[in-house]
Amino acid sequence: MATLSPAIASSIEKINDIITTDAGGRGMKHLVVDGDLLASAHILARLKPNRSSKRGRAHVIILTGFPCCVDHAPPMETDGLASVAIARAAVRMGYDATLCTEKCNEAVFRAAVDGIEELQSSIELHFSPEGPSRTAEDDDVLRELAKSADLVIACERAGPASDGACYTMRGIDMNERGLIAPLHRIVTYSREGGNCGDDVVKFIAIGDGGNELGMGKVIDKIREHITDGNRIGAVMAADHLIAASVSNWGGYALIAAAALVRCGDDDDVIAENNSTEGRTNWIDECLPTEESETRLLHRCVAAGCRDGVSGKMEATVDGMPLDRSMECLRDIRKAAEKCS
Repeated sequence: MATLSPAIASSIEKINDIITTDAGGRGMKHLVVDGDLLASAHILARLKPNRSSKRGRAHVIILTGFPCCVDHAPPMETDGLASVAIARAAVRMGYDATLCTEKCNEAVFRAAVDGIEELQSSIELHFSPEGPSRTAEDDDVLRELAKSADLVIACERAGPASDGACYTMRGIDMNERGLIAPLHRIVTYSREGGNCGDDVVKFIAIGDGGNELGMGKVIDKIREHITDGNRIGAVMAADHLIAASVSNWGGYALIAAAALVRCGDDDDVIAENNSTEGRTNWIDECLPTEESETRLLHRCVAAGCRDGVSGKMEATVDGMPLDRSMECLRDIRKAAEKCS
C-alpha cells in the first residue's frame, strides 16, 4: 500500500470518525475495524482490470438491497441507496459499474437511476429473481457476471446468517418471505479459478447492524454486542469492512476516501478524470450533492421505498430525518476538502 500524505491520511481518519458515532444506538461501534476504510479506499482508487475481457476497464459490481419491509411491495428500505452514489463514483473514476439487487426492488432502483441522466447509459442494472421464481439459469447469469468482476462492493446488502437465511434486525426471515436472491454467490463465483494473493477479486462491505453481507469479518463481536446477534449475524466475511452508523453514510465515506487517495497518487490522475481545478473539484466530481441525494430519496419514496425502522413511505433513513444524513454528507465533504 503506497504511502499517503499526512494531510490525506488525517482527513480519511476524520471521515471514519464522522460515520462511526453509533447514531442509531445499535452497538455498531463494536463492529468497526481499524484501517478498513483506508484500505477500501486504496482498492477502489487504484483498481486495475485483472482479467482479460472485452470491457477494457476495471469492473465494479455493487450488491445492494435489504428488503426488510416484508409486508409491502416493493420491500426495499431507504438505507442502501448510497449504492447508486458508489456506482456513479466508480464511473467517474473510469470504471464500469453494475448495480445488482432483487427483482422486487426494481421499481425503486429504476426511479433512483432514471433521475440521473449520466447514469442511464453508464451503469448496468441487474435485477435477479428472488424466492421460488429462481431457476438454474438465473444462477448461471450470476456466475457469468461474477467472472467479469474486478471488485465487489456490498452496501447494506442482506447477508446469510449461520443457518443460511437472511434476517431483518427484528429477526424476520426474508428468505421465508420469498424476498431474497442469492447475490452473495457473486462473491464466491468471482474467486473461482482466480489467482491467489493480490490478484484475487477483493470484497468490500458496508453495513451498520451486523446482518449485512460481509459482516462475518466481525461475527464474534456481533454475537457479543448486537441484539439477537447469534441468530441474525451475517457470516460471510468481507476482505475489508466499513461499519457505519447508517450504511448510506459508509457509502459516502468510501467515495470521499477513495477520491482523496486518487488525488494523492498523482496530479495527472485528476486531469485524466476530467477535473482541471484541483482536489476540491475532483471531490465534488465524485461525491453526490445534498440536493441530488434529496431528490433521489424523494423519487425512491414515490416509487414505494420505505424507512426500514418506521416502515413508512417517508424521506427518512433508519428512523432519522433526512437532514441528519445530509449533515453527515456535508461533514464528510468538509473533512475531505480540508486537506486540499
